[in-house]
Amino acid sequence: MSQDTPQSLSPLVLTEKRGHVAILTLNRPDALNALGAPGDGDQVAAACEAINDDQDIRCVILTGAGRAFSAGGDVKAMKAREGAFGGNGVKVRDGYRKNIHRIVRAIYGLEVPSIAAVNGAAIGLGCDVACMTDIRIAADTAKFGVTFLKLGLIPGDGGAWLMPRTVGMSRAAELLFTGDVIDAAKAEAWGLVSRSVPADTLMDEAMALAERIAAQPPHALRMAKSLLKHGTTASYDTLMEMSASAQAIAHHTEDHMEGVDAILEKRAPVFKGA
Repeated sequence: MSQDTPQSLSPLVLTEKRGHVAILTLNRPDALNALGAPGDGDQVAAACEAINDDQDIRCVILTGAGRAFSAGGDVKAMKAREGAFGGNGVKVRDGYRKNIHRIVRAIYGLEVPSIAAVNGAAIGLGCDVACMTDIRIAADTAKFGVTFLKLGLIPGDGGAWLMPRTVGMSRAAELLFTGDVIDAAKAEAWGLVSRSVPADTLMDEAMALAERIAAQPPHALRMAKSLLKHGTTASYDTLMEMSASAQAIAHHTEDHMEGVDAILEKRAPVFKGA
């Protein structure tokens, strides 16, 4: 990825790098960034793998082109029974495993902190994709819905595992069982997003947050994210052992000494990833 230059990695994903921040844009605006076309999983996985391999990147922003974040699975493809939704039951299962699951696994597997800048509708799979990020900021015009049952479906993308961890079991159940679509204000009140902001300031707000995160020491930042994620599932004793090991590594970085020196010298630290 070239510095400060957008490039199309695929028909679905655009990647832009601004300093230590990468911006991933779902770029299918005419279809409200619907997902599930053949190769979508490969494309998102490739973009996320490139970010993980680039030690210069310290934070990611995920957003959508046009007026939606993502309307979720492609309903027209469902009607035609094609793409990830085509063939018999075994083929549809493989379409989820090898395509749709690759999308959510790749985003969840980002090693650097991630922010969803939810610019519009985030429905079904689109809502779950947003929730695979660490932090969500919503435009005040954004909408959220876990609408699988309205299509006679269930969350086939891991949403049933993720949503209770995001908003709690009661609210996750209400969203899933009713299929209701909620606005950004309710999403903020429920903890689905950190905050909602005027639509025309969304990317500025997301970038300001990303740059604050990117100012942190990059090796410690990646380890901190890993510990935070494992903390939702690992036992207390397991996480304590992981924490001790990661801390031992952090103590031997130059960035740790820079942080100590900066405090003693009463100045802002400059972390270089060393």
